[in-house]
Amino acid sequence: QVQLVESGGGLVQAGGSLRLSCAASGSILSINGMDWYRQTPGKQRELVAAITSGGSTNYADSVKGRFTISRGNAKNTVYLQMNSLKPEDTAVYYCNAVGVKTTTTRINLNYWGQGTQVTVSS
Repeated sequence: QVQLVESGGGLVQAGGSLRLSCAASGSILSINGMDWYRQTPGKQRELVAAITSGGSTNYADSVKGRFTISRGNAKNTVYLQMNSLKPEDTAVYYCNAVGVKTTTTRINLNYWGQGTQVTVSS
C-alpha cells in the first residue's frame, strides 16, 4: 500500500509564496517521477510541474519562472515552491507518483495524493 500525503496549501495574497510538500510512504522500492497537478471546479486536472528520477523537470507555460519543482534527498518526497502567486493559481493541488515499484506489486503503478487547497486572493 502506497500513500501520498500533501501539505503546505493555504490562503495567500497575490504576489506571495507557498511551498507544497508531498511525501510517499509504503513498501516503495523506486519511483520514476513525481508530478504536481491542479484542478478547479468544472475543469480538467492539469499538469503543473513534473520531475523525473534523474532530475529533469517540465513546467506548464503558465507557471514557468514562478514555480520550482524539486525532489527531496529521500527521493520519495517532492516539493513545489510557488512564487509570485496569482489569483488564477487558485486550485486544489495534487501530487502524483509515477511508475512506483513496491515490494508487493509486479508492475509499476501510479498513485495520487488527496490534494491540498491553494487559494490566492487579489
